[in-house]
Amino acid sequence: MSLLQLPIPAIFLYSIAAAAVLIYVPFLFVAYGRAQVGFDLSAPRAMFDQLPPYAQRATWAHQNSFEAFMIFSAASLMAYVCGVNTPLAAMAAIAFIPARLLYSIFYIANIPILRSLMFGIGSFSSATLFYLSIMKVSG
Repeated sequence: MSLLQLPIPAIFLYSIAAAAVLIYVPFLFVAYGRAQVGFDLSAPRAMFDQLPPYAQRATWAHQNSFEAFMIFSAASLMAYVCGVNTPLAAMAAIAFIPARLLYSIFYIANIPILRSLMFGIGSFSSATLFYLSIMKVSG
């Protein structure tokens, strides 16, 4: 069964779970960077300036992923609770996942224009879910 064959409420929930996992994708690069410079268990955050540039960018991508997840999960849960059951809502929830994965990749690879594009797509996905939820309960 493909993702598009799932009921739309299930798509919201699976998307939230996938987005939660994506928070930690950039951290794999942070961990690798920490291993390169020697990990200090007593002060792991203090070693930021010693990390290679890609690992510093991965740290920022990891932090931004938490911020984006909070908004997306609220938007998806709002759509779920309000009973938004449209293909547009499903597409918005699905689009968020590859956009955020690519956001992290482009951030770590230092490709700002594509990173910004992916940020915009992810933000638009969340905004779409909020909008559809408000329209659903407004009448």
